[in-house]
Amino acid sequence: MKRILAASLTTLAIFVFSTTASAQEEARAAWQITDFNIAANVQQPERVLNVQATLNASNVGRGIGSSFTFRINGKASIKAVTVGGATATFRTVAESYGNLQRVTVTLPSTIPPNSPAVLNISYTLPVESNTGLGAISPIGSQFLPLSFWYPAPNTPFTVRGADTAPFRLVVNGANVISSGLEKSGAAGATVYEQSLNAQPFFVQGDWDKVEGTGESKNITAFLPRGATTEEKKQAEAILVFAGNAQAYYAGQLGPAPDAPIRLVSVRRGSGFNDAGTILIDPAIFRRTKLDSATALLISEAISRLWLGAQTPVRGEGGGLLRDGLPRFLATLFIEKQFGREVAQEERLRERLAYSTVAKRDAPLARLTPLDPVYFSSVPNKGAMAWRLIDQTLGHDAFITTLRGLLQTGKGTVNGISLAALRTALGERGGERIKNLLDQQFDQVTDIDLMTGVPQQRGGDWVAALRNLGSYDVITTVRATTASGEQLSVDVTVPARNFSEAVFKTPSKIVRLEIDPEKLYPQLDYSNDSAPRTRDVQEALGEATRQFGAQDYVKAEAIAREILAMTPRMQEARIILARALLGQNRNDEAEKLFRVAIEETLPTPATLAWANIGLGELALKKGQAAEAAKHFNDAVRADAEYASSLAARAGRIRAETAANTLQVDPAIRTFITQLDQAITSGKKTELESRVVSGELFRFINGVVGTQPEIWQTRVLRTEQLDANLAAADVSLETKELGRQQSGTAVLILSRAGGGWKLVGIDLFEVR
Repeated sequence: MKRILAASLTTLAIFVFSTTASAQEEARAAWQITDFNIAANVQQPERVLNVQATLNASNVGRGIGSSFTFRINGKASIKAVTVGGATATFRTVAESYGNLQRVTVTLPSTIPPNSPAVLNISYTLPVESNTGLGAISPIGSQFLPLSFWYPAPNTPFTVRGADTAPFRLVVNGANVISSGLEKSGAAGATVYEQSLNAQPFFVQGDWDKVEGTGESKNITAFLPRGATTEEKKQAEAILVFAGNAQAYYAGQLGPAPDAPIRLVSVRRGSGFNDAGTILIDPAIFRRTKLDSATALLISEAISRLWLGAQTPVRGEGGGLLRDGLPRFLATLFIEKQFGREVAQEERLRERLAYSTVAKRDAPLARLTPLDPVYFSSVPNKGAMAWRLIDQTLGHDAFITTLRGLLQTGKGTVNGISLAALRTALGERGGERIKNLLDQQFDQVTDIDLMTGVPQQRGGDWVAALRNLGSYDVITTVRATTASGEQLSVDVTVPARNFSEAVFKTPSKIVRLEIDPEKLYPQLDYSNDSAPRTRDVQEALGEATRQFGAQDYVKAEAIAREILAMTPRMQEARIILARALLGQNRNDEAEKLFRVAIEETLPTPATLAWANIGLGELALKKGQAAEAAKHFNDAVRADAEYASSLAARAGRIRAETAANTLQVDPAIRTFITQLDQAITSGKKTELESRVVSGELFRFINGVVGTQPEIWQTRVLRTEQLDANLAAADVSLETKELGRQQSGTAVLILSRAGGGWKLVGIDLFEVR
């Protein structure tokens, strides 16, 4: 998805905003979808999606509508458009952003304001190569909103955001999942009726179901077919967590919508969520415990049942309600569920993510997903801004205001808007809240708070403070005395001016920190304390570089420095443990690795690297079977490229030593045939051994170069689920006279009693 949102499109976002703003000043038509009715027919052999889409829309503008414009995938072929049963003419042009086309329909008769229009659009959408957004495959088709597979006037890239509305979706075939209620349909078809505001989408696959109970009775987990007992047990724990999130938001935001929640495992497209359906990676069920990324994803997704689904989000700046506010609320729930320290870790990750774009940011209320900084800024700085407003106004007042607007807008066309929430909060909190809202949402970040070294003055200790930003900051300064006692004073630091913090204590102050709760988004957090500390992001990068250069002593020193500033930072603890392991300080390393695994809410990378470390230690002790178990847990964590590569290599070493390494003969035979197809240079030979629509570029690249040598040795095979297997292999290749070797992981799918190649992971052939 982020590849779509390239930096070169930033100016287009500004253009879209400016033209939209100008349009609002004119008396012209504006269309809002009131519901979608879509029938989709997936044609596997032709690799085409046939669609009949009916858009029920309303003219919410101030002018008469003589035309209706919608956007759709640039490869869609529009066959016919009717309006109210009458044939309509239309013209198409390439949209100025994304792989889209803009279709303008001339209405047979004009539509006055506040009047409906019904458009029926018949079209086909070919899918040459499968992606996580759009795929036609015998092992699982899917079409998510960002594939733009259905027509809609607005897209996520405009300031108004994508169109959401109730929908009815009919898809041919079984094992289809969308959002809403599943209904019985005609023979061979699956029907979903969604009464909440949502975007039409669907996925097809093969799953085992685990049903929730108690608080989570309306929540279902869809695991890959053939899930193990351990995976089902993990699913049950995740369902309980999701049920607790639903109950928490009901207490905060009002009664929960009567809607099913589905956690659906998918190979691609994980992270997408809409109106109660959440697509997640199968690895989530294979991990040994709930991880922080999954907890945040599920918490945010369930909050959107209130924010957007039950009460639609309308108007400009909606990203702050769709992405910023859910992250803030999710962190509040995580704090309730796991404690303040765990929530503070999440907030630290928010700050670190935002700090990468803070100096090239734009006003939050004007950002759209076309802006390259959107996904680092709006969810993270947005959550920080909402937290600052919540703390300033008071949580009860903030939540009461938000809940009132959500309940008022429930089931209405207008729903909730950023403008309406700002007005309500301003009326409740007065000028200070109004100013904060303006500063956080309409201005770029320019705040940088600084504190000087404390000096003794008479019987007090005094420190100079400075605010480089353009507005006054009301905050706290926290002091630590030589005996470890902590003292706090409230201060106001004027815009672009100085102030001071006075501590009435005879005890020597050894450390000061301004805004210790880090409520204010800033350009630089490293000068918030005295003595000054190193920037955490830079220090973490330096520790990683030193570790990569095998200077374990320097890596250890920097990691300890980071932990002195942020004692619970998991990334720093893992680097420290690995640096100690590199120095053969095994007992110290093992203790840290075990502490990391026992984290209340570990990151996926923490689970992976801690298990890798314990696996290496077990190998050193000659405990090959124990090592294999830890490496296997690290593989199943599926955290990121580097840890997965190290875990798979370690698992092969451990299982070889334990004499437990296994290779499926049928997979070995298939891969031998695959090698022959690759070296044959015949495209049809290779395509017959690859799942339809997969590895399009790989096939064309291999056929184009026709390797002289392509020899694969199967090192290990593993059944992932009832339909998928993974093969760790080593490769020897020679293409265009260049010899290469290395390792890779081939993902295979069972098809017709045999195997086919469906993916290539961790390709390390150099």
